[in-house]
Amino acid sequence: MDILHILLVVTGTGKYPNIDLKTGLWLSEFTHIYHGAKEKGYSITVASPQGGGIPIDPVSLKPIYLDKLSRNYWNDPKFRDMLCHTKSLKEVSGQLFNFVYLAGGHGSMFDFPDNLALQAIIKNHYEDNKKVGAICHGVCGLLHVKLSSGQYLIKGKKLTGFSWVEEILAGRSKVVPFNLEAALKERGSDYSKSLIPMIPKVVVDGNLITGQDPFSSKKMAEIVLRQMAGNQKD
Repeated sequence: MDILHILLVVTGTGKYPNIDLKTGLWLSEFTHIYHGAKEKGYSITVASPQGGGIPIDPVSLKPIYLDKLSRNYWNDPKFRDMLCHTKSLKEVSGQLFNFVYLAGGHGSMFDFPDNLALQAIIKNHYEDNKKVGAICHGVCGLLHVKLSSGQYLIKGKKLTGFSWVEEILAGRSKVVPFNLEAALKERGSDYSKSLIPMIPKVVVDGNLITGQDPFSSKKMAEIVLRQMAGNQKD
């Protein structure tokens, strides 16, 4: 049986522009999918827009958000070192993966949407019938992706992502560059969210899988890995 290959895309932005406030990757949105893929024996490639070290959102390290699995990884020196040596998106742009996964964290709002290399990776994989997933703010990386037809990938697609209510509750509504929920709807997507903020929600529409918020990390990983395993049996 061939080994499956997964590309985990993470932000390289560690602070908000024009304000003294740190941001970065939301740890649990990476650790759960990383752990699951590692347990399955999948080949894992981690890449960021510019490559190199990855900043972690300090809020995601607070006890209320840091679940046991994420805490164990954060306390692992080898894991921490791995996050210091990610590849750049340009380095991996010519490779083909079985799954492309966009992790979130507010940093992604600044270096995902307009990254042409990321857009090309998503387009090429989606049109090659590969699965693409994104969680929380990582969903912003789908906004400007156009297919060969010229149509936006997410037009008419069922999906989810960090809601505006959650942005307000997180205290970031005045510092984020745009309203993700509104932007997804403006692109013509069939956006939905949980009735109660900050609870798990994952939406699957064919080869597109999206998760709403950090609390969806575990469920998202389970669904992604289950779908990858299903493809492996086909």
